[in-house]
Amino acid sequence: MMRGDDDMEGGGYPTGGGARQRRNFNNGNPAYSSIPTNENGPQHGYGPSSYSDSDSKKQYASFHASTLSSMQQPSNISASCCNLCQSTAHLTEGPNQPFYRDNFNDQPHSCNFGTEEENGIWMNTSDQAGTIMAFIVWILLGYSAWTFTALARSGGIPCYLAGAYVILCCMALASHAKTTFTDPGSVPQAAVPNERMRREMGTPDQPLSMCSQCQTFKPPFSHHCRICNRCVSRMDHHCPWMNNCVGAGNLKHFILFLLYTWTCSVFSLLLLGWNYFMCADEDCTFNVVLTQLVRAVTVLSIGALLFTSSMIMNVTFGIMTGIGTIDRLKKKANGIIMDATEEPIPLKDVFGVGAYITWMFPIDPVFEDYDRVMGFSTPQRLLREEMKDEPSVYSPSGMGKDMLSI
Repeated sequence: MMRGDDDMEGGGYPTGGGARQRRNFNNGNPAYSSIPTNENGPQHGYGPSSYSDSDSKKQYASFHASTLSSMQQPSNISASCCNLCQSTAHLTEGPNQPFYRDNFNDQPHSCNFGTEEENGIWMNTSDQAGTIMAFIVWILLGYSAWTFTALARSGGIPCYLAGAYVILCCMALASHAKTTFTDPGSVPQAAVPNERMRREMGTPDQPLSMCSQCQTFKPPFSHHCRICNRCVSRMDHHCPWMNNCVGAGNLKHFILFLLYTWTCSVFSLLLLGWNYFMCADEDCTFNVVLTQLVRAVTVLSIGALLFTSSMIMNVTFGIMTGIGTIDRLKKKANGIIMDATEEPIPLKDVFGVGAYITWMFPIDPVFEDYDRVMGFSTPQRLLREEMKDEPSVYSPSGMGKDMLSI
């Protein structure tokens, strides 16, 4: 499941509640506030961090006193720690403070499968053919890994080469699983254009569009998938082998699957070809059963090599030109493919801004600007961005931050 990045200081991942840390360090050591969060309280409640008069202090103190009295009393040690945190939390939270309070979580908590917003685990369950094809991928890769393990046990190939091939197969399967179970960038009902899109596209020449199926805002380069029944940001295509769409949210995992599968195909063909042409004694020959297994793996590797090579070229073209597969087919049909003005997709919008070592692992990327990559924002994220960029507007001099909840 793809986590939403709030593009806020201190990480910006939505949580079930609590205080998040801004990028403010004292002598290199960040201090964390442990104030408990009321899960049944208002969303986006922001507690005051400074006060203009003594009345507001008394009001805030009485609020915390009533909150603490309603809580179940823990043990003596736990109670002392909680009281210490409660007495110092208001000094570190709020505008111009190291922390900000974020009680909003736009991710579902239910543990069920589906492609709707209320489903906690993303999985396309409406396409039975796609489910079967995705399962076939696991069978074929598992079969090839088992064959190389059998060859190593018989002494036909070195054990370390068979181990390297099994590792490549495991990485390919992990990338396949992440592509299948990761939200490709579905557009929620609450999606709205960000300020840059409003300025650049909110004109008569470039109006903002709506999806006639989802009845929601349709970001640029997004398309409605009739199989997933969702609009997908920067959708490239719906892949039946993945049983999922390929979009801005899982493009990295799809590329890794193609690269690892291509590497497995080349590795197996080179290793089996070397054994076939260079084997000169009985120690490296295969018996009758292994020979049939090797022939099946050879045919499988050739087919996988051709398929993944074409898909890698297709994805590379899309990244270099900024035109996805669906948009490219439409432009070719209308004869305007040479008039395209799209910009190339930066690699940081595919693999994230993490260390280069994370690029080769099927883990969710952390984007520099999540709203820009996905092409939409939400009212909650826009409010938090406004409070971050203009803290003076929401300072306690105007009103208490407990009143600033949505």
